[in-house]
Amino acid sequence: MTLGHILPKLLLSILAGGLTGFEREYRGKTAGLRTIIFISLGATVFTILSLEIGRNGDPGRIASSIVSGVGFLGAGAILRGEGQVTGLTTAAAIWLAAAVGMGIGSAAYAVSGGAVALAMVIL
Repeated sequence: MTLGHILPKLLLSILAGGLTGFEREYRGKTAGLRTIIFISLGATVFTILSLEIGRNGDPGRIASSIVSGVGFLGAGAILRGEGQVTGLTTAAAIWLAAAVGMGIGSAAYAVSGGAVALAMVIL
């Protein structure tokens, strides 16, 4: 893989994470702009690396680890107290940012773009 193939994916991942992150930041949520960008960008990098490393093996192993790791991050955003649960939407946004990053890393641009567009409407 060349820098010419990787750099556009990284920049697109920053843009996609930035859109969702900006909305979370605007609403004053704990996982804001930088956090969501890092999650999306990290998932993109891990996906690119898993495809590169897993050429002769199973690239899905790293992808499944991304899902588990992001689930851990999302769980940290969920708080319970005073008879209510908060942070579920933020946790879901974290999960979605990782999925979008994985999609961009694997060149599934239509799926990733559609997911970001729908997330913006939903949020």
